[in-house]
Amino acid sequence: MRIVFMGTPDFSVTVLNALVDAGHEIVCVYCQPPRPAGRGKKDRPTPVHARAEALGLPVRHPRTLRDAEAQAEFAALNADIAVVVAYGLILPQPVLDAPKYGCLNIHASLLPRWRGAAPIQRAIMAGDAQTGVCIMQMEAGLDTGPVLLREALDIAPDETAATLHDRLARMGARLITATLDKLDTLTPEVQPDAGVTYAEKIDKAEARIDWTRPAVEIDRQIRGLSPFPGAWCEMGGERVKLLLSRVAEGSGAPGQVLGGMTIACGEGAVEILSAQRPGKRAMESAEFLRGFQMPDILA
Repeated sequence: MRIVFMGTPDFSVTVLNALVDAGHEIVCVYCQPPRPAGRGKKDRPTPVHARAEALGLPVRHPRTLRDAEAQAEFAALNADIAVVVAYGLILPQPVLDAPKYGCLNIHASLLPRWRGAAPIQRAIMAGDAQTGVCIMQMEAGLDTGPVLLREALDIAPDETAATLHDRLARMGARLITATLDKLDTLTPEVQPDAGVTYAEKIDKAEARIDWTRPAVEIDRQIRGLSPFPGAWCEMGGERVKLLLSRVAEGSGAPGQVLGGMTIACGEGAVEILSAQRPGKRAMESAEFLRGFQMPDILA
């Protein structure tokens, strides 16, 4: 099929690779514009941009698709279908209508649960037992379109946003190729009104740990925000990211260090398994403790 691919982060790269490997013709790749990054704050292309160029594919990165010129350029591609995954721009109706078979979105949740920007993180932070991927026909609403194909997977007790991201990316790549292979035989399933939740974009203010909360919630916060933006607390005047944890035995005043890297919470305790000091690499707890004196209580 003649496909316009629309995506931006690493999650989308896995899907782009799968479409190319399946032999589809990628007529154009759309992604977010390069943005300043690194110490020099030089413009850096997004992961999809870099991969598309490596594959020799044409790339466009408009800041909006709302103007008539951008919409005309999109329509002129004469695509059979657009595949959209974590693109980052709203698609206006003329863009949705331009491809012969419309636009398909790969969404990393079991819709209608966790519509919106951060479904992977929100599923872990909420303590969901399952999540998955839906291949959805796009319409004007936010992730409201009918679902063509879905598949669930269990969220592991030690799952982080990073590990779940990689598992769902592979699943999404497999499901979209399967969807395109049997597009004419699939029956769209309208999303039910019951069970709708919204995965709001992660606010950096959510990353600071409040040790008065129950251990199960803090553990989910740490794993759900790992590696980015990274849940954090103050240790001896340093802002330390906590990247992996598990619920542990113990009790004490909230933030009290009970031994090693086991910290008392409002209810129960968490054991920190991986952490990162400012300007340092992430370390497992044993290595972290060799170069750092834990305070008696964390802020």
